[in-house]
Amino acid sequence: MARSTTARALRGVLGPRHAGHTMTAEHLGALSLPVGDDGVVIGDDAEGRPQIVGFHRSTPYEVLLIGGLWTAQVLALRAAGTGARVAVETGRPQEWTRLAQAAGAGLECITLHDVGRVPPMGATVGSPVVVVRDCGMRPPRGRVVSSPWQSVLTLLPYLSPVAPRLLRDSTMVGIQRVSPQEAGQIGRILGLTKGESDALPTLADGVTLWCSGRERHWVLTSGTDAETGLLGVARRMD
Repeated sequence: MARSTTARALRGVLGPRHAGHTMTAEHLGALSLPVGDDGVVIGDDAEGRPQIVGFHRSTPYEVLLIGGLWTAQVLALRAAGTGARVAVETGRPQEWTRLAQAAGAGLECITLHDVGRVPPMGATVGSPVVVVRDCGMRPPRGRVVSSPWQSVLTLLPYLSPVAPRLLRDSTMVGIQRVSPQEAGQIGRILGLTKGESDALPTLADGVTLWCSGRERHWVLTSGTDAETGLLGVARRMD
C-alpha cells in the first residue's frame, strides 16, 4: 500500500470526535454503565490519530468485516469496554471461549451462542448490544438483527456467494488483505478507485480499509498490551 495514497485517503472515520476510553481486559468487569457515546477505537490513521466508530446508535447499524478473526475479537473486546453487552454467534466457540472468560472478569459481558441461537437481547440506550456474527463463509440470515441500540458486526474470512448482498446492505464495510480477484469484485460493488482496489492485496496485517457511503479510510489496528497478551499480535489469517 503506497503511503501517499493511504495518507490522502485518511480523513477520520465518521463518528463522535472524542479521545475515547481504553482499559485492560482485566478491568472490563468493573463496568456497569455505558461509558458514553464516544464509541469504539478501531485503530489509528497514518498520522497516528485514533479512529472511532459509534456502535451504540438509536438506528439499526450493520457492519461487515472481510478479514481476520483477530480484528473482530479486538473490536468485540473494545465494544465490551464501552459498556456494551456483546453476543457472539459462532460455529467455532473454541476460538472465543478464552476471550469471553477473560473479558467478563466474572460477569457475562461477552456471551457465546451457537449459530442461529442468539436470544432476544433487549437492547436499550442504557444497555446497548453488539452482536458479532462469526458464522463462516455463508452466514445464514440472522434471527437477531440490527435494531435501535443493537448493532451487528458480521465477519467474513473471504468473499462468498452471500458477500455481494452483505456488501450492499451494510452501513459500514471493512476490508483487509484479499486476493486481486476479490479486490476487483469488492471494488466494483463499493465503487472503489483503482488505487484503492490495487492496494487491498498488499495490506499488512492489522490494516483495514473502512468504507461508509462515499467515505474511505485506511486504519491500522494495533493491540494493547492486554489484547496482545490475550490474542497475540495482529494477523490476517486465523
